[in-house]
Amino acid sequence: MRLNQLTIPVSDIPRSKGFYQRLGFRLLVDSPHYSRFLAPEGDTTFSLHLTADPVVPGTVIYLECDALDDEVAALQAEGFAFETAPADTSWLWREASLRDPDGHLIKLYHAGVNRIDPPWRVKPEA
Repeated sequence: MRLNQLTIPVSDIPRSKGFYQRLGFRLLVDSPHYSRFLAPEGDTTFSLHLTADPVVPGTVIYLECDALDDEVAALQAEGFAFETAPADTSWLWREASLRDPDGHLIKLYHAGVNRIDPPWRVKPEA
């Protein structure tokens, strides 16, 4: 099994579609109620689904960057407002955060080997 697609609810497809395109996602499917994108790197897809219900952000979207500080600076130069600047965390990642137009939290981060193999990783049983 592979995780390769996430869908989030949004209140305004054109507004959210523009935001994610500016962030670097490539539009694959476009309709008045649904848009699907290819991630800026790799083959993971991501989609937006129009909802009539109030959008309640809950999922955190993580986007890994090799050169986090440079990526954040480039996005800030394009007008993206970050809630937190790049900072080292106690879980050995470096991350910065911003929100999309509906308030979904997006974290740009760099974890290196600590993403899959942190010092506290559960070891497989022999």
